[in-house]
Amino acid sequence: MSRRCQLTGKKANNSFSVSHSHRRTKRLQHANLQSKRVWWAEGKRWVRLKLSTKAIKTLETKGLQAMAKEAGINLNKF
Repeated sequence: MSRRCQLTGKKANNSFSVSHSHRRTKRLQHANLQSKRVWWAEGKRWVRLKLSTKAIKTLETKGLQAMAKEAGINLNKF
């Protein structure tokens, strides 16, 4: 599975590491992903998702069903 948030689609960002002498080398800034078990009330079961911390915070206000519908995800497959 790729390092991508399943609800928001967040992924790694290309950037540079800059040394003291200002030499720049390429690096990746990864999203802060967490494996999380979330209760899906409509399906009456737990669903395991890989989510960014921003998505977890948004999940508390919007709800799992609404966010999955926005992302176009079928929760029955998880």
